[in-house]
Amino acid sequence: MTTEKSIFEQACDLIDAANRADPNQVSAEGREWPKELLYSERMSNMLDRFKADAHEVMKLAIRAQHIERWKSPRKAYPEGRIGYLQWRKDLYKIQASRAAELMAEAGYEQDACARAWQAVAKKNIKGNPDTQLLEDVTDLVFMEHYMLEFVGKHPEYDEEKWIDIIRKTWNKMSPEAQQFAISGAVSLPESLTPLVLKAVAID
Repeated sequence: MTTEKSIFEQACDLIDAANRADPNQVSAEGREWPKELLYSERMSNMLDRFKADAHEVMKLAIRAQHIERWKSPRKAYPEGRIGYLQWRKDLYKIQASRAAELMAEAGYEQDACARAWQAVAKKNIKGNPDTQLLEDVTDLVFMEHYMLEFVGKHPEYDEEKWIDIIRKTWNKMSPEAQQFAISGAVSLPESLTPLVLKAVAID
């Protein structure tokens, strides 16, 4: 007998199906992954570790944070900081709308979809607990999985530049997430751990 899936499970399936279409492949955990599907798995895993009791709307919002990101490439915008900021601003709204759309398709009411939209669009980070939670998980995932790769892409940056980048990331996180990051619950890259601790002034 087949058990009917809940709307939460249906929404997860829709988000995963969308990200599974990512043409960009990456290797991790002994297999090939569509890039954004792997990212969504890492986001959900970190949320389960950091705040397992999060509301299901936030579980979906966090899983969908990079949904279909490849469809809005950076190269479609002008070079330079202004072009970059416009790309990020548009990207947040596109991803938020897509997440809300798939949640509605699964059967969620408008209020739940709007709540997810606000978080994925990164509205009012310091004033909206949902948006802050999404930011916390994003930064924790970056530190554990992507910071080392990011460092490798920018060999021209000196230690002072990296300390500045790490501090900016750190300052976006809630005190709870900051403590979680240095508690041993997050696997910081061994080669970068001294720099991270120096940046956040922890002996």
